[in-house]
Amino acid sequence: MLRTSLRFLHLALVFLCSCLMLAIASERLAAQSSATPAQSSSALTVRVMGLRNAKGNVSLSLYRDSKFVETRILEIDARTLSAKTLFTSVPRGVYAVYLFHDENMNGEMDTNFFRMPMDGYGMSNNPRKRRGKPGFDETNFDVNEPQCLIEIKMIYW
Repeated sequence: MLRTSLRFLHLALVFLCSCLMLAIASERLAAQSSATPAQSSSALTVRVMGLRNAKGNVSLSLYRDSKFVETRILEIDARTLSAKTLFTSVPRGVYAVYLFHDENMNGEMDTNFFRMPMDGYGMSNNPRKRRGKPGFDETNFDVNEPQCLIEIKMIYW
């Protein structure tokens, strides 16, 4: 009789411990699944300002950790001489944006004989006008908030 009671007590303890472990695991899983989307991705808005005219379009390239992610072609708002795009569900991290005003819509950055840009261009962090393309370390920015907005000012030579 004592042996049966001990066995029953042992089984009851194993059952209770199993239930407790399952409850803890399900709470952690629920917390992870509800927190992960909000914590791991963001909406990134890129606004391009200072276009000299509404001819053509803006070719924008997005990079993450200096690796190419995506290119988008943006329409120019003729009233404001600006352009805008929204990237949704962007994983949080370090990014850079490079763009150019493709006035003749040939899909490439035009340069003259001296390799000076003939098309307007811009980059995240708006580095100063100079010869040569700034590196990723000068143009990068963090995407670590639910909503992120960057403004890029066009440069024309």
